[in-house]
Order: sequence, then structure tokens, then C-alpha cells
Amino acid sequence: MITGDEFGQLFRTFKHTAFRLEVRDRYDASYENASLAKFLKGEEDDLPWMQDWLAMIREATKRGRRFARVRVVSTPLTDYSRFGVWCAQFTNGAGEDIRYLERERADAVGLPGHDYWLFDSSTLIRMHFNEGDEFLGGELVEDPAAVVQHNHWRDAAWHHAVRRDDFATE
Repeated sequence: MITGDEFGQLFRTFKHTAFRLEVRDRYDASYENASLAKFLKGEEDDLPWMQDWLAMIREATKRGRRFARVRVVSTPLTDYSRFGVWCAQFTNGAGEDIRYLERERADAVGLPGHDYWLFDSSTLIRMHFNEGDEFLGGELVEDPAAVVQHNHWRDAAWHHAVRRDDFATE
């Protein structure tokens, strides 16, 4: 499993594109739980845990590198998914293109039931979580056929997904 600094290095060393497919309705990331609680109470929050991520996206975008993400969501949205839609306005503003795809449509398209990152269309990291929705680490998948399949899923997800701002207004 790739974790910690080794996992973080993937975001600093890709050359052109970083794509994430998210298929879970909930993630338990301790660093964002306070912000989630504030969101659910309708309280303001400056998202301190997100600032380094936003700075990295801005810098990468300035250098011509692209971050993109498709979030598969169940409807009605879970509290966590609503929080994610709200947070996405800031990551989109920094340069990441986050889009949304309803689970029913994702299932019809045949998307996988697991999260992954795909860097430069060639480095595939399958994400692993425990039963409590906590991230355990990423698995480097080197099988060429699996990499091609995940590229196909990326393209299919992107084709059917809706831009964050359009999804948020629906």
C-alpha cells in the first residue's frame, strides 16, 4: 500500500493529468470532520485542512497540469455528498474540474465499484478503504489491461458526468 508522503508525491510528480473516480457515498477523513460538522450546522468555515490542496492545484494548473474528478453520488445526496458539492466550488476555483454522475447512470454505464487515481493515463492507483470509510492506502496496479480498462472508465465517466455548478443548481 502506498500511503503518507509516498502517496502525496504522486500529486507533485505527474506530468500532465491526474484523474480521480470517487464512488463512495461517504469518506471518513479525520482532518475534514470538523468542517463537515460545521457545514451540517450551517456554520461558516474557512476549510483550513483544504488550503494546502488548493495551493497545490493552483500551482499545478499554472504549470499546465490538469486535475479532474468524477464523483458518483446516490440520490438523494447523503450529508457527506452535499458537503462535497459545497467544497467542490473551492477546488474548482483553484483549477480542478470536478463533475458529478448519479449512481444509477454510473451503474448503467458499467463503472467500477472502487475509487482510483489515474496519473498521466498510465499510473493507476486503486484506493482502499476500511469498513469505517477510512482511507487505508493506494495500490499501484501495473497490469496494462487494467490500466487501459481504467482509462476507458475515466472517459465514460467524464462523458456522462455533469459539471459541478450545473449539478449544484439541479
